[in-house]
Amino acid sequence: MNEEKAKFEEILKKVEAAKNNHGVDLTTDEDLSIALMNLISIEEHLFFTAEKVKKPEYFDLLSEVRAVRTRLMKKMIPQTEGESWCISKHLLATSMRLIEVGNKLQSSGNKVDAKEAYDSAYEMYSIFFALRFKIMEVCDVKDMAKNADNPWTLKDIVDKLVNCCDE
Repeated sequence: MNEEKAKFEEILKKVEAAKNNHGVDLTTDEDLSIALMNLISIEEHLFFTAEKVKKPEYFDLLSEVRAVRTRLMKKMIPQTEGESWCISKHLLATSMRLIEVGNKLQSSGNKVDAKEAYDSAYEMYSIFFALRFKIMEVCDVKDMAKNADNPWTLKDIVDKLVNCCDE
């Protein structure tokens, strides 16, 4: 078995272990991740509103929303090495924005570009969960993305791990 295949087999074992022994309700994690996306979006909107209408009260509300988001984020991502916390937050924020871009493109009839935006959103969401459950390290994500021999993509891993319909 070559090194690439062995590495991929190890990732599959981690997926199964996370799925079977993680000790959390994965559907709840998925719901919480969507809530976090929305809180990040609310923070952005409060910032822009404060600047546009020149009312600093919106910054106070932003701080309250940020405190809730930070508290909930700790349930998903423990403080870990490097900037994993911020990377995770930005993966969720990127996913949310790409979903919104896809929605706008879809509603304007541009289904091809909408699908591309949706696929990119899900790719970012998949990386978030792969890092969240420590299924792979950042270097593994890079290797997996460039290795065409892998039978599974990041999307496939997240599909197998997090299924909102399994209750």
